[in-house]
Formats: sequence, structure tokens, C-alpha cells
Amino acid sequence: MDIPLEKKRFTPKKIAMIAGGILLAVLILFVIFSSSGSSKLNVEKERISINAVKKGNFQENIPVNGAVLPIKTIYLDAMEGGRVEERLVEDGTMMKKGEPIIRLSNTDLELSLVNQETSVYNLLTQMQISQNAARQNTINKRNNLTDVENNFIEAKRKYELNKKLYAKDAIGKQDFLEARNNYNYQQDKFELAKEVLAQDSISSRQETQQARESYQRTRKALELMRKKVGDLVVKAPVDGQLTALDAEIGQSKQKGERLGQIDVISGYKVRAEIDEHYISRIFNGQRGSFTFNGKDYELEIKKVYTQVSNGRFQVDMHFEDEIPENIRRGQSLQIKLSLSQEKEAVMVAKGGFFQQTGGNWIFKLSEDGETAYKAPIKLGSQNTEYYEVLEGLKPGERVITSSYSNFGDIDELVINE
Repeated sequence: MDIPLEKKRFTPKKIAMIAGGILLAVLILFVIFSSSGSSKLNVEKERISINAVKKGNFQENIPVNGAVLPIKTIYLDAMEGGRVEERLVEDGTMMKKGEPIIRLSNTDLELSLVNQETSVYNLLTQMQISQNAARQNTINKRNNLTDVENNFIEAKRKYELNKKLYAKDAIGKQDFLEARNNYNYQQDKFELAKEVLAQDSISSRQETQQARESYQRTRKALELMRKKVGDLVVKAPVDGQLTALDAEIGQSKQKGERLGQIDVISGYKVRAEIDEHYISRIFNGQRGSFTFNGKDYELEIKKVYTQVSNGRFQVDMHFEDEIPENIRRGQSLQIKLSLSQEKEAVMVAKGGFFQQTGGNWIFKLSEDGETAYKAPIKLGSQNTEYYEVLEGLKPGERVITSSYSNFGDIDELVINE
């Protein structure tokens, strides 16, 4: 008799399929749960920077680099071209105004001076000859006037005498008329001689004046030429230190070529370079500060150079109150340049977090300090130490200010001691 076999309800194949389905469902649920929940990351407290948000006096400033320069620099350019014949002092020498530095030679210029001197002496000689001739001519005309005047006086005497005699019928009419005609002739001749002498005096004065002016112009040209030759000796224009001297014996220098400079070291200034982004916010009178040998010093902008080169422009700053001891030309300074007045504001310390967040959010610590989570913020101005907080943070709250480059898209940090 056959015995019917009972069919098994759960075969190994079914069990495996069920187990696989359950695992798949658990995995799906895990992924869904993970994606819907916040991601966390454990960080070591010693590897991050934690700062408290605070409220206090805030002033916007930027860091700039400055170099110490003499208060005034006078450049030495070749007033006339020539060959360097003698170098009288060395670079770095302290100079007094008028002391010679370099002697140049220029044969063409020196020959022109000789020719100009010869022209002046020739002109002077010609002027003296002309003046002598004019004086002699005047003397001759005066002598002639004297003779004419004497003849006129004599003719007048005879005419007046003959007129009386003729009235008394003592002489004939012919003698009277002859005396009268001679008198009129001598009178006209005398008037003409006086007019000629007057015209000669005017002409002589004009010729003398013209000759004198021509001589003066030539003398000025000679003085100018002598000055040009004198400029071949380059002298210190002011008291100061000779620097950047560029002239070797035998070297040819062109007119206007830079030879060196004189630094007036009675004081110093600082020339700073600033990013062109701030050019509209920089003006004379703004102040900056720096620390030198543990002491703070103040600077004030006195001149702004608006020409932009390589994305930067320059300003000259003068020391306020006192100049640091032992400061030297060319020394570099790190300056905090103020862009605004002091005001009360909420502040957060500057740090690497800004590179990843752009100042739009920050990791803020919980009250117990064990976790940190993303918090939206809004930042305003900045200085070398702090950002101004406009929204999102309150004084006393603690935030992570170090770099977030290793955090990825983590929303919450677990801080381990």
C-alpha cells in the first residue's frame, strides 16, 4: 500500500529567497534613512580652532606692505652729454650742497664756448669802434655848428649896422641889400646846422642803444654757454646721501641720462602698495599703524599715486609724532591701513573657514560643546583680525574658524576631546 508523502512548506530555495528579500529591504531602508537624516563626522578638538563671537569696537582695515624711503629724493641727471673723465666720490657718500660728484668732458661744447667768447670780444671791439666814430662825427658837427653860429652872429651884426647906416643915407642900397641877404642866408644855415646836430644826437643814441642790446644778448648767450660747460661737473643739489651712482670712468653719458640720486635723510616716509580694488576708498589723511621693535607707530597718507600697475597702486605715508629709532632705508613694514572709523559691532575671528563658505555659513557649537552644526550667517566688513557679523551669530556663541577643507558636505561635527 502506498503511503502519500507530505510536501515540505519551506524548501531551502524558498528560505534563501526570503532571506535575500529581507536583506534587500533592510538595505533600501538604510539608504533611505541615511539620505533623509543628517551626516556626521568625528573630529578631534585639538585639530580645529574654536573662537567665541564677541562684541566690541570694530574698525575696517586692510594689511599693506610698505618700504621705508627718504623723505625726499633728488635725482641726478646729466644736464649735458659727455664722457666720464673723473669720479670724485663713491656711492653712499654724505654730500654737501654744491660738492662735485662727477666730471664729464665734451669737446664740441667746449669748442662752442671758445667760439662764443670770440664772438663776444669781436662784437665788443666793433661796438667800441662804432662808438668812437659816432663821437668823432658828433664833434665834427658841433665844430661846424660853432662856425655856422659865428658866421650868423657876424652877418647879423653887419646887417643891423648897415640898416642904421642906410636909414641915414650913409651907405648905398646895394651894400644894405647884400648885408641883409647874407644875414638871411647865415640864419637859415644856422637853423639847418642845429637840426642836423639834433638828428645826429638821436641817431647816435639809437645806434648806441642797439649796440648795447646786441652786446647784452651776446653776453647772455656766453653766460649760458659757460653754464652748459659748467654743467659737465655734476654737483650735489642738496645736502644728503649719494646713492645709486651709475658712472664709470670712460663711460659715455647722454644728455638727460640718470646718473644717481641724493637722498635727503633728515626724515623718512613709507611707500606702500595697495590692491586696485580699494583705489576709490583711499585718500589723503587716512591713517595706518605698524609695530616696530615691540612699539606701535602711526602713519598718515600724504600722497596717492592713482596710476595702476600690475593691479596695484602706491601711496606715500609720513610718520606721525615720532620716527622709530634704527629704522633704515629699504626696510619693509607690515601696515594696517584703516578704511573706516571705529564702531561697535559683533565680530568673529578670521580663519580658513571663509575659503570654503564664502562667509555664508559657519559651524556653530552646541551649548555643551560636543557637537557643531551649520548655521547661516551674513558678514560685513573685515580687518586684519576679525569679520563684522551682520546676521546669524550672537556674542558669546562659539564657532569653528579653522579650515573646512576636510569636512566635505558634512552637516554636523562630533567633537572629541
